[in-house]
Amino acid sequence: MQRRIKKAVFPVAGLGTRFLPATKAVPKEMLTIVDKPVIQIVVDEAREAGIEHFVFVTGRNKSVIEDHFDKQYELEATLRQRNKTPELELLQKSLPRPGETSFTRQQEPLGLGHAVWCARDIVGDEPFALLLPDMLIHAKPGCLRQMVDVYEAQGGGNVIAVEEVPWEHVHRYGVVKPGAWSGRAFTIESMVEKPKREAAPSNLIISGRYILQPEIFAEIEKQEPGAGGEIQITDAMIRLQARQKFSGLKFTGRTYDCGDKVGFLTANVAYGLERHDLSLPFKRELKRIIDEAGGLG
Repeated sequence: MQRRIKKAVFPVAGLGTRFLPATKAVPKEMLTIVDKPVIQIVVDEAREAGIEHFVFVTGRNKSVIEDHFDKQYELEATLRQRNKTPELELLQKSLPRPGETSFTRQQEPLGLGHAVWCARDIVGDEPFALLLPDMLIHAKPGCLRQMVDVYEAQGGGNVIAVEEVPWEHVHRYGVVKPGAWSGRAFTIESMVEKPKREAAPSNLIISGRYILQPEIFAEIEKQEPGAGGEIQITDAMIRLQARQKFSGLKFTGRTYDCGDKVGFLTANVAYGLERHDLSLPFKRELKRIIDEAGGLG
């Protein structure tokens, strides 16, 4: 029987070393895209898809993420006193309801698979979504909403978001081999983690969004370290595929890798340009800066 996807896991324990010194005291997930932390945008995507319980796998110096999703009575009181109603409503709208968030620790940086395994007792025996906050997927409807639609149409199983990359980049990612297609969804025949170009079954890469069945936890628990000396989620999925169906979805939307400086800056531009209150003056400033830098050549 198909079970509804109600829980989502967010691995947020990474150190963010590529953004030092900014991430020395501020978690990389709290860096802002215009005026929203990256993690808030990803949580909003999950909420749009019907997620009711948000599970954060954290590490040291990540308590500010927990604070962000909590009430700040002093701030709210100050906004009320100053009649800043729009700002107050914006804060309240972004907050999960009481009991909708859980936080657990990943004490050692042992890879994505290990981070997911740390959430096993909170997720329990039910299917769940997994969203990597580094990967912002700008889409309407959101990427996870598109995946839930596929999950429901197919009567359950496991669903993975994929996108095409240049062949010379496939060695950086988990890669899938597609089988039969139905619209933008397809059956996954096989998966491989960070293959060499000549060994890659396609140039369709796993893009940081997953719907997984709870049996994945048992596979992770017996998984040996793989590429990079870490416990890879792809390796555990390969084992689970021997007895469960995996589908891929070539989603509609644009991905911004916010673990990369260029991707992060590009995301700020893209999200800024779609804001009605910012778009026109922002375009003018971008044009001025580009012109002063000698144009786009």
